Amino acid sequence: MKNLFSVAGKTVLITGGSRGIGEMIATGFVENGAKVYITARKAQACNELAEELSKKGTCISLPFDLGTQEGIAGIAAELSKREKKLDVLINNAGAAWGEPIDEYSESGWDKVQNINLKGVFFLTQKMLPLLRASASAANPARVINTASVNGIEPPELETYAYSSSKAGVIMLTRHLAKRLAREHILVNAIAPGPFPSQMMKATLESFGDAIKAGNPLGRIGTPEDAAGVAIFLASRASAYTTGATIPVDGGSAEV
Repeated sequence: MKNLFSVAGKTVLITGGSRGIGEMIATGFVENGAKVYITARKAQACNELAEELSKKGTCISLPFDLGTQEGIAGIAAELSKREKKLDVLINNAGAAWGEPIDEYSESGWDKVQNINLKGVFFLTQKMLPLLRASASAANPARVINTASVNGIEPPELETYAYSSSKAGVIMLTRHLAKRLAREHILVNAIAPGPFPSQMMKATLESFGDAIKAGNPLGRIGTPEDAAGVAIFLASRASAYTTGATIPVDGGSAEV
């Protein structure tokens, strides 16, 4: 029981790891002794965060655009050169797009779906050799997908591609979990509510007080909230949990 939540020594890849929830999770894993790779489309932000987190532990930047098949193949190839196995894959990269329903564009729809849903499947596919090399009955490998409470309850905002992609992530998580359990690879998801991220910045600036007032816990999420549930899903504590989606939302999806 003493090391139930330990992630020390694990090799972890976090997509969308340069900011927002990805940065929160990366910080938690680095500070708890994991070897963390972060990837994001913007190389400068990715490199800067890796340099900062390396003061606390091990964090390596591998910038790629995971909204493209070329980017997915690129990071898979690069990580395979560096590591013989991957203990934890965290599919966190995401995008949002909002437009009125009568004007909603195909380009916006495709951008969101390519990153939020298609990218999750194909990166997981490409990482299977490294995940299989790590996996065992006693110590399963992990895939953790970032969904959203907007994939559980429809949002007020006109972000149709985002909510549908996140609902898709929840079902994809369940489907992958069923298929990969026999290979000792656990697949779970977290469904964050409001957190202080770049994606939520404009919404929180306009409606932050109302969002806090409407939340059963009366606040938005903190870095510890995001990192804590991800660490649980990567540790021995969750070794009998797969196919689950855990809301991290202060209860907002239930009201």
